[in-house]
Amino acid sequence: MTATTRRPPEFTGRHMLAIILAFFAVVITVNLTMATLANTSWTGLVVENTYVASQQFNKKAEEGRAQAALGWTGKLTIALGEVRYGLTDGAAKSVPLHGVKVLFRHPAYEREDESITLSLASGQEFAAQHIPRDGVWIVEIEADAGLARPYRDVRRIIISHGALR
Repeated sequence: MTATTRRPPEFTGRHMLAIILAFFAVVITVNLTMATLANTSWTGLVVENTYVASQQFNKKAEEGRAQAALGWTGKLTIALGEVRYGLTDGAAKSVPLHGVKVLFRHPAYEREDESITLSLASGQEFAAQHIPRDGVWIVEIEADAGLARPYRDVRRIIISHGALR
């Protein structure tokens, strides 16, 4: 009777090369995937030039305080496929407006940003037919009330089923 003896498998240089190549293939694939996803999503750009934006901060803060001193309140309504906006003063009287522009900005990326111009609908309210997509939006409203600068109203809103929540 002859007994056959098996030699245990050896770990060779080819095995090590295959392991190293597989490791780096996984690392490179993950890096390329993450870079592609990062490149196709939000750019991260908030302002074109941060130095210029920082120099304008005090001026914009002063304009904001002057606007707040007016005591005006903006009323934004989004329902039934219509966007409406009007301004009232401290005595709850309508403020006469000459025009209203509304910019719907997506907080994460610019691809879905939409700008609409409202037209006079009834009384001193301006309206336009528009159905924003459901989700979170930053709404920037510029209302021309005959002042040196337009009245700015910026809000973060949530749209659900085509209506303001």
